[in-house]
Amino acid sequence: MNMEKILGLLYIILGLFLVICPIFSSALISLAIGFAMVCFGISAIFNGIIFSEAPIYSYLSLSIGVIALLFGLIFMFFLNALPFLVSLQFYIVGFVLMVYGILGIIYLKDKKLTILSIIGLILGIITVALAVFAASQPVLIAILIGVLLIIEGVALFVVGKSLTLIETYG
Repeated sequence: MNMEKILGLLYIILGLFLVICPIFSSALISLAIGFAMVCFGISAIFNGIIFSEAPIYSYLSLSIGVIALLFGLIFMFFLNALPFLVSLQFYIVGFVLMVYGILGIIYLKDKKLTILSIIGLILGIITVALAVFAASQPVLIAILIGVLLIIEGVALFVVGKSLTLIETYG
């Protein structure tokens, strides 16, 4: 079995786990992300202490380490990381779309570009609304990610099979 099929099967299994047990899997993902950030934070703090002869690098490493350590602990004990990170991503994309839409409406004089800017502004508002939804519905975000993993897993499994046939007979 080639790597694409194995990866496809792993995606399908992980996706089914997210769909069948969304609350448990969302909490497990939050713990895993939190643990990884705590480990990274501790590593960055030690790195900042070890390289104290380079003060700028040391201060940056220490500050990044403390921030990562705090976020890791927050994700492990207080906050579900999955909806937070998804909604944060939607907020960033939505605000960028809204800013570009407003700037395009104000500064672009071509009617086609103004219409595109209005569409960008509307899409930005919709994206921010999706961010609010993602933050308030963590179970649905876990199910959505699970469904997307299943689709990606099936695609990898099928493409892996057809690539093997192309290599064999091509």
